[in-house]
Amino acid sequence: MVEKRLGALPVAAEFLRRLDVAGIVDEVCPGGASALVTHGQVIEALVANRLTSPAPLVRVEDWARCWAVEEVFGIEPGLLNDDRLARALDAIAPELEKIAGTVGARAIGEFGIDVSRMHWDMTSMSVHGAFPVQGQDEDFPVINYGHPKDRRVDLKQVQAGLAVSADGGIPLHARVFGGAAAEVSQVVGAMKDLRAMADEQEFLMVADSKLVSYTNISALLAAGVQFIAPAPAAQVKDDVYAALDFSQATVVDWTPDRDADKPAEQREFYRVLEDTHTLNGPRKSDPPLTVRRILVHSTANAAGQQAARAKRLAKAAEELGKLTAAAGGRHYKTAEKITARVGVIAAKRRVTSCLRFTVTENEHGIPALAWHFDTGVLDTEAAVDGWYALLTSTPAEQADPDQVLIHYKGQGAVERRYHDFKGPLAVAPVFVQHNRRVAALIQVICLALLVFCLIERQVRRALGPEQTMIGLYPDNRRVRPTGRMIFYHLGELTLRIGHITDPPTVQITRGVQLHLLDLLDTDIGQTRWPQT
Repeated sequence: MVEKRLGALPVAAEFLRRLDVAGIVDEVCPGGASALVTHGQVIEALVANRLTSPAPLVRVEDWARCWAVEEVFGIEPGLLNDDRLARALDAIAPELEKIAGTVGARAIGEFGIDVSRMHWDMTSMSVHGAFPVQGQDEDFPVINYGHPKDRRVDLKQVQAGLAVSADGGIPLHARVFGGAAAEVSQVVGAMKDLRAMADEQEFLMVADSKLVSYTNISALLAAGVQFIAPAPAAQVKDDVYAALDFSQATVVDWTPDRDADKPAEQREFYRVLEDTHTLNGPRKSDPPLTVRRILVHSTANAAGQQAARAKRLAKAAEELGKLTAAAGGRHYKTAEKITARVGVIAAKRRVTSCLRFTVTENEHGIPALAWHFDTGVLDTEAAVDGWYALLTSTPAEQADPDQVLIHYKGQGAVERRYHDFKGPLAVAPVFVQHNRRVAALIQVICLALLVFCLIERQVRRALGPEQTMIGLYPDNRRVRPTGRMIFYHLGELTLRIGHITDPPTVQITRGVQLHLLDLLDTDIGQTRWPQT
């Protein structure tokens, strides 16, 4: 009797079949097909590995031997050696955009995904290793220094862009970019890809402030693609917010999910006002672009900014108090040294705008420091707390200010998908040597993320309007299932393989596993296990 890990392999295989990943890859990259295993089959196996037990390429063969890969996918483990995997990655690398776009379009049609609103963002992955620029293939994203989201400026990086649907947070668009690529310059390309994938139907593109440039907004308006994005801080002066009449702002009838169970007085509230915002082009001949501007006030943001300011002021006051006491002493004998130290404190604690100080000397030349915080400046800063601006081209008859804010708040979906991308799917570390293979492997992980999210969406939809279930946690509390929890519970399934007269049997140890398989409409008993 042989026992292998089965986990979610049958579920992953079924979703990969519905997406036709192997067929799409083999159609785009037919040259590498062999009598034993095609590029498409190899890519499906790599996707399944990322979904069940992510491993470096050199360890995928070992994974296939311990897991029921041969039984589910019909691929002998020895055919998944690191050389074969590398050749498959090399084969798909020149066709990544075509493969991703075709699979994304297939997902829309096969699973009936609503693409009327898409959320787009980019993230970075730090890469360990030298990766000299001159040694990389310039036809593929170049690993280089950039502005990493993890702030590891000492490491080179590669970037990925995702666009996820508001319907289930499905990453339908995924692209790999070089480490030095500027996020603001990728918006138009993403918009064109999404238009093609959505079959030219109208959709709303929601993104972060990197979307807002004259070039990007001009292209979006010309293409008839509606957008929502926050205005960059530098484009809306504090004076604009300070002049707003808070009493005229409309309270938004919406509560964040994280506050749903809190008492009303502890929930975050939003208020909105509306005016217009004009962008001028880099050339005098460029026509100005005017769009709607939704001015948003968040009580949580205001409280956070007030707390941060109070902390900065308290720290500055403590250090300035110590300096006042030390003035004229051994370390601060001159007015110049005191003034220099005040400048350091003001810059470090970010109180330069409100700090007022004087340094005087008595008849013996001993310096003294006097200081205070300008309450007028602090009051002006407080009046700005909690405000930010959203820009949109969506007509008012299609979305009032409240709805624009609610649409924008869906941006958290793409951020959660990056968390899945770097968490259970283990996008890093990436143990490959060539930048073309790095790009190909990251695209494979994006395909795995697509399957991961589709599985989560199907379970939630099958649960009905509440989208909650029990059995996922030991205390049996009712929660919304996440992809991570679904794969965790299915991960304990095992397959026992007997003799030719003793058919393979799946070992199910908990009722929640049966429930999940039922929700996923996966009958693993009908899978055609090869007999030993």
